[in-house]
Amino acid sequence: MKKLLIDLNIILDFLNKRNFHSEAASLIDLCVEKKVSGFICAHEVTTLSYFLFKEQKNKSKVINTISALLDMFTLISIDEKILRDSLISPISDFEDAVIEVSSIKKNIDYIISRNISDFKKSRIPALTPEQFFLL
Repeated sequence: MKKLLIDLNIILDFLNKRNFHSEAASLIDLCVEKKVSGFICAHEVTTLSYFLFKEQKNKSKVINTISALLDMFTLISIDEKILRDSLISPISDFEDAVIEVSSIKKNIDYIISRNISDFKKSRIPALTPEQFFLL
């Protein structure tokens, strides 16, 4: 089974019904149906929580959304080793480097992101959902 790390921008496409919502929804459905193994990084959850609360101002809705995501995906914990290894990643953006190093730690097959240019130097291939569906 393919292991996919889902970048926050894909989750935001899905939750906010942004452009490419249907592609994000199809990808998340694959994770929920256990046709692929979906992963998210712990720091993505805290960032998402910030955005959701800022937008919705409703703690109960934020808790429900975060709980649902935790049920759908396997969470990758971020520890000191991941953070230190991210500092020397070939990826210059630290947050993206944390995603890449976390993916290496969990033997992820693909990073799924809307911003694949951020992962040009990644040691794990990065694809958009559309590119993934063409595999």
